[in-house]
Amino acid sequence: MLGQLDNVFWKDVVEIMQDGLMIIDPDGHVVYVNRTFEKMMGYSSEEVLGRSCEIFQCDRCYSDRADGMNKYCALFKEENVTSSVCRFRNKDGNHLHLLKNASVIRDKKGKIIGGVETFIDLTRVPEKEKMISRLRQQLQYHDGFEGIVGNSELMRKVFDLARSAALSDAPLFIYGESGTGKEIIAEAIHKNSQRKDGPFIKINCAALNENLLESELFGHVKGAFTGADYNRVGRFEAAKGGSVLLDEIGDLPLATQTKLLRVLQEKEIERVGDHRPVKIDVRIIAANHKDLHQLIEKGLFREDLYYSIGVIPIELPPLRARQSDIILLVEYFIQKIRERTQRPIEGITKGALDLLLQYSWPGNIRELINVIEYAFVLCPEGMIEPEHLPAHQRQETLKPSAFNGHGPGDYMDTRKQKLIVALEKTGGNQSKAAEVLGVSRVTVWKWIKKYGISMQAKVNPSGSS
Repeated sequence: MLGQLDNVFWKDVVEIMQDGLMIIDPDGHVVYVNRTFEKMMGYSSEEVLGRSCEIFQCDRCYSDRADGMNKYCALFKEENVTSSVCRFRNKDGNHLHLLKNASVIRDKKGKIIGGVETFIDLTRVPEKEKMISRLRQQLQYHDGFEGIVGNSELMRKVFDLARSAALSDAPLFIYGESGTGKEIIAEAIHKNSQRKDGPFIKINCAALNENLLESELFGHVKGAFTGADYNRVGRFEAAKGGSVLLDEIGDLPLATQTKLLRVLQEKEIERVGDHRPVKIDVRIIAANHKDLHQLIEKGLFREDLYYSIGVIPIELPPLRARQSDIILLVEYFIQKIRERTQRPIEGITKGALDLLLQYSWPGNIRELINVIEYAFVLCPEGMIEPEHLPAHQRQETLKPSAFNGHGPGDYMDTRKQKLIVALEKTGGNQSKAAEVLGVSRVTVWKWIKKYGISMQAKVNPSGSS
């Protein structure tokens, strides 16, 4: 019965096919396309009939095209049935990934009179592959500790120690440079501890007014001082059943350190203006970017307090010491910022990545985040190039000694010199110097004190030590 059906029937069948179909003559000119192919490519049949199939810019055809003056596609050169995944460009200029099956058409005498090609749209497949790749990256990221990105040997040791610390209720001391993620690792440990259902209270000891510090920590009773019009619960009481993070603990006044030592030893506090002890149930996590041993030697930090808070010490390495993690972090932050901003940024070029790998990262991870944010502002789409990075990022790279095992002194010299140069360039303006270095003004101020740099109308390099 099917043999008796006319050509109109077969044409109708071809038109309702879910696969795209195109017929070309031996010279590669389009003879026929079905509706599905029109929808795929965005062209009407009137726009393509009689035109060369090169209009679709098939990448496989370009690579397989015969040499010399022969313009035939590989289909007519090989005269075989072919099947391949290729990329076509549609009318809008977008690329489509298609599975192309092609075969020559012969007349009754065996002469080739054309070719027929069918197409299956695979555009969603690369998208799924990208999704799978992103999921793999996320799994790699989450191999760390509470989603903290890092796969270097140094960070794996940190994660192992953090997991063990989460099982304990002993005081914990986290130390590392500014921007290394001390607060993040502290909160991650809290979330994995038996106190995870309790509050996690953060206290920046450097940011609190010294006159009100004890009131913030321990609370006060009405009438304890001028302006104390009501009883106030301090941070330690508010953290009942949870954890307290004392960030920058090295900035606590000695008098407050003495009271904190009692908190650790007696598990109780006294509100300001009240001598009745109040029992507390908190785990104390301390963090600092300064070397507390130096503060102890200078008489600025109690040695007995140091040993009380440092039962479990965790050192967070600076970003320059875990160079292999920089690539992971860059990919992670690009993905996160892309999801938040919906900017069409695909990734970063090797040239730009090399600059990031060579940089000293005085601001550590916090600075890296800012650099990627900056690149997203300058990069319109596609890949982040070197010109999309901050100027100081392109001009300044890390001295080789910082990665060759010569010790932290080499890096400190590098950072000190960069600070002096930045201050000289900005006439001693600490805010502008911070912008040049990609760190906060507070960090610049701390470095000036740390390296003993003399500040006048202009920076005096000879006054540094």
